[in-house]
Amino acid sequence: MPASAELEFDQSAMREAIAQALSARPSPNPPVGAVVVNEGKIVARGYHRRAGEEHAEAIAIARAGDAARGGTLYVTLEPCNHHGRTPPCVDAILQAGIRRVVIGVADPNPHVVGGGATRLSEAGLQVDFGVPGVDAKPVIAAWSKFITEGLPYVALKLALSLDGRIATRTGASKWVTGPEARAKVQELRVMHDAVAVGINTALADDPRLTVRDPALVEQYGAPARLVFDSAMRLPVTSRLVQTAREVPTWVLTTLDAPIEAEQVLVDAGCFVVRAPTSAEGRVDVSAALQLLASQGIVSILVEGGAELSGSLLASRLADELHAFVAPVLLGPRGRPGAVDWAGPDTPQEAPRILDPRWELCGRDAYVSGPLSFPARG
Repeated sequence: MPASAELEFDQSAMREAIAQALSARPSPNPPVGAVVVNEGKIVARGYHRRAGEEHAEAIAIARAGDAARGGTLYVTLEPCNHHGRTPPCVDAILQAGIRRVVIGVADPNPHVVGGGATRLSEAGLQVDFGVPGVDAKPVIAAWSKFITEGLPYVALKLALSLDGRIATRTGASKWVTGPEARAKVQELRVMHDAVAVGINTALADDPRLTVRDPALVEQYGAPARLVFDSAMRLPVTSRLVQTAREVPTWVLTTLDAPIEAEQVLVDAGCFVVRAPTSAEGRVDVSAALQLLASQGIVSILVEGGAELSGSLLASRLADELHAFVAPVLLGPRGRPGAVDWAGPDTPQEAPRILDPRWELCGRDAYVSGPLSFPARG
């Protein structure tokens, strides 16, 4: 096969492995996808569906059967070489008689000693890292931050008018954006382990923060719900509390919040997590995120709360932005500020999406991508 044709095939196979990984929701494990190729054809696919279940490589190899012998395995993340809840994937690869392994990303886990790639190479397999033109790193961006920094990956979702308002002068906000944008938000929710709001949003909107599509829940699972509530004001009559026994609901509060209010929420089925208080008298978001990570929360979608979003941006803890801009004008007396923070001194100091993805959701503009913060002087 000519070199150019071989590269094109490698690219196509790795893209298929990435597509498989995007169906995986194995938190707190990394999402991984794999395909087995033999004689120029994909003979099997697999992904790591849930924590504790078989890994992507083992699934793809088992599905390939005898067709795996002498073939090539494309996998988005370096195969594991240690015993966990499942046997090492390296063992399955060696037993299957795979000839070549193409790895999208090296394992960044600092707690893993002895990489799978080294063992495969020592066993005589051809091991290649990366495929030019195909980047597998975004697939594990959330897990990579979680495993190396001990913090969840945080995505901010904003919905606002052309003039930057989130509600009218009377406070009406349903609905600034259209049904297509709201459907997209449903998809975003299942891409994360948890959905978060601040207490003011919880009080004003009384949201459910659930995923309405049963098919999405069946495929990916339902995310937990988080409320940042410094003074424990979340009422027991709220829809979040009333459904806490159906969907995991966490309330993050300060160390000195009322014990009596905590007990009421706990009795209703909520989990209460106490974190240190910030200088502004709110929940210290950095400490709260560390506590959430310790409980296996890898990724969070923050859907509301100007103060919460502002705290995350000011602390440089936000990793990704999803903004929906409706083609409406709500006027100078409309409720301003999807984000409440001091902001940068100059445009050059502003956080930004370096490589924004733009699309239309019905009549609304949707821009998304990883956030970049300028280096501090």
